[in-house]
Amino acid sequence: MSRVAGAAPESLAAQVARDYACVALVLQGGGALGAYQAGVVEALEEARLRPDWIAGISIGALNAAVIAGNPPERRVERLHAFWDAICQPAMWPASAWFDAAQWPLPVQAGFSGLAAWRALVEGQPGFFSPRVPPPFLQAHATPATASWYDTAPLRATLERLADFDRINDAREMRVSVGAVNVRSGNFTYFDNTRGRLRPEHFMASGALPPGFPAVEIDGEFWWDGGVVSNTPLYKVLVERPQRDMLVFQVDLWSAQGELPRDMAGVAERSKEIQYSSRTRLMTEYMGESRRRQRLLKELMALVPPGRREDPAYRRAECEARGALVNLVHLIYRDKPYEGHYKDYEFSAASMRSHWQGGLDDMRHTLAHPAWLEVPSPEQPFVAHDVHQG
Repeated sequence: MSRVAGAAPESLAAQVARDYACVALVLQGGGALGAYQAGVVEALEEARLRPDWIAGISIGALNAAVIAGNPPERRVERLHAFWDAICQPAMWPASAWFDAAQWPLPVQAGFSGLAAWRALVEGQPGFFSPRVPPPFLQAHATPATASWYDTAPLRATLERLADFDRINDAREMRVSVGAVNVRSGNFTYFDNTRGRLRPEHFMASGALPPGFPAVEIDGEFWWDGGVVSNTPLYKVLVERPQRDMLVFQVDLWSAQGELPRDMAGVAERSKEIQYSSRTRLMTEYMGESRRRQRLLKELMALVPPGRREDPAYRRAECEARGALVNLVHLIYRDKPYEGHYKDYEFSAASMRSHWQGGLDDMRHTLAHPAWLEVPSPEQPFVAHDVHQG
């Protein structure tokens, strides 16, 4: 990033706007852990780094609806409203005694487990409620009722906190959310550049069975995209035409972890591996793909000018048009008291802890402006792991 001697320093937002054609925010699924993503967004807004494209799956899609459905200056406020709403107890109010942070670790774990149990039994206001009658007592079950919970409250929450006219203005921000077709098993992205997005598109992306019901959209039923792939990173990186891009990938599950020593640990570790969706493997693959594009471009320079109208050269030319990509990877880090139920532990105390974690990690990232510098043509794809930097 060159600067003119004596000129006032550029803001980080101005540097990014100058160096990249697109800033993408990629949000993984992870239920209650999604408050970490909201903290990341707050830190980005502090720096006035505003994404041009947001792609999400599951809770990442719900956060995406609130972010894209509000003007930049109201996004953090609306995210607070969303998370405050869905992290309230359904029946009796929580007490300050249940704030896990003030207790020794075994007590914290107990309170966290109790909050998860309450979510299972009571549901979460503005999000989901136990289905009555339960699925095994239904006389006339349908795909939309074959679940333990009813997510009708979520529709009202999304309609209250997100402006869907704004969501569908692709000039303001591109929005992509992933879901899987229950009948065909095909994974797809609902995208505001290809059709109008409605509340059910976001609800479908978060319809994780068997807890949540399939969501009907235009005669087809859809489940949570995390059933197939829990991160939309691939969608962003392979989009054509390719553009120089800064990508903030916010994951809620770590692919790396400790060996489990009991059945609860097995449940937690298997969930982490399943939903981490091999983000690092995809990062390595995309880096290798960009290097091959660079090599192809160098080889094409050796082709005599008289042969460059050949159809094979033209096809190779299209393949060699790789963009410069800087991927900044943030991963939620588990708290010592959390168990295998952490993705449905919706206590207000844990939500605030998750949010603060995302805020701190993103602030730490932005304190290293070199991590956001545009890659060189010789190394067109770079990745920064915030927790290893």
